[in-house]
Amino acid sequence: MDRNLQKEMILKDNLWKVMWTLSWPAVIAMVLHGLNTVFDAIFVGRFIGETALAGVSIAYPLAQFSVGIGSMIGVGAGSLLSIVIGSNDIATQKKLIANTNYLLIISGILTTVIGLLLMNPLLRLMGASGEELIFGANYFRVTLYGSVFWIAGLGYNMVVRAEGKMKSAAFMMGTGLVVNIIANYLLIVVFQFGVEGAAWGTNLGMLVYTIAFFVYCRKKKATFETNELKISRDKNITKQILSLGFPSLIMTTMSVVQGMIVMYALNSYGTASDVAFYGVVYRIFIFLLTPIFGLMRALQPAMGINFGAKQYDRAISSFKVFAAAAFIIIFPFWLIMMLAPDMVLSIMLPAKEFLSSDFMNFRIFVGLLPVLPIMFMAMTMWPAINNSKPAGIIGIARQLILYVPAMLILPKYFGVGWVYKGAFFIDLIIIIIVSLLVKREFSKLRQGDVIQLKN
Repeated sequence: MDRNLQKEMILKDNLWKVMWTLSWPAVIAMVLHGLNTVFDAIFVGRFIGETALAGVSIAYPLAQFSVGIGSMIGVGAGSLLSIVIGSNDIATQKKLIANTNYLLIISGILTTVIGLLLMNPLLRLMGASGEELIFGANYFRVTLYGSVFWIAGLGYNMVVRAEGKMKSAAFMMGTGLVVNIIANYLLIVVFQFGVEGAAWGTNLGMLVYTIAFFVYCRKKKATFETNELKISRDKNITKQILSLGFPSLIMTTMSVVQGMIVMYALNSYGTASDVAFYGVVYRIFIFLLTPIFGLMRALQPAMGINFGAKQYDRAISSFKVFAAAAFIIIFPFWLIMMLAPDMVLSIMLPAKEFLSSDFMNFRIFVGLLPVLPIMFMAMTMWPAINNSKPAGIIGIARQLILYVPAMLILPKYFGVGWVYKGAFFIDLIIIIIVSLLVKREFSKLRQGDVIQLKN
């Protein structure tokens, strides 16, 4: 599909057709991305052991900071790209990747250096000690060596998605996943590199993402002039990228804070088995969210391009169609998890004897999954319509005002089960607030009360 046909499809075709065309490869791409972490946990849990899995689970939230940086730059550049495609701003399109390259390189170097300096203090802050600390540090250190590729691979992939080229993005992710799985098997099972093997496997997968983008550009697959080998800094463009992408960084950073607080609570008031169990539950939860993440990525060009073209009613309708599709996709999987949690939990911890309380905690943690699309679609909507502030405020409020106090207080006095119950009630509150804010945003769009980007 050439550039004009892609844009015309998003601007004019039936929105359910647009949703389907953009979403199915985006959902597949995000499922493939989610499988990276699932396979890491399977290989570590089965071939190294529960203590190693506990150590990796403690380090995992810290490793996600690189993902947050890549997401910030990718969402920012992608949101900007969608809007300027809709508004026919060719000049900004030509400069986009050169400025993205600048941000990716600088942020990758800073993440590696700062992460190595703060690695052990952060792991101890999360309650890691003994063998857990050793496993966690070994895993996290290796992921930091690959930070540039974690950030660049994800950032570039989001730019491709922002064009609406979801199939290309999915192919890149699928290739990276295959490399990751093969590398995990070789490095963990065959060569017995331990948790470092799991980290190197992921690093190689992210390297493939990065290389795939440059191949994509060199073959002239992009719908805009990429100039992918250039590095430059246009103050206005980099500011717009960071502004539009900042809420995504906030969400990931706050998730890291959440992970640190939860791990602190579990290590302080629970056991190593509690830590490993939460690590498995959290990975499954994130994996269940991957279809929603895919629809989020597909919604971004649908809303951004229509917003840039000043088709505000169509942008609103896009949100509603994509949110409804997310519910339809996620509900059957959620129902299976609620009815048979042991079927999934035993895949990662085959030797563990699960208690009825374990199953209850799992059900509570995933209980709101069918209505979470409202929150995640809203987080995509705001940057796509050049209004990223609400997303940033929600991201900060969810963690600092609600999550941190709840996780520090509730598990201490009522047991580690309240890690799961607390998460449920916090998300319920946020979903209600976001729903009200989305309704107000729709009203402003209908009235044309928006701020378009300046060329």
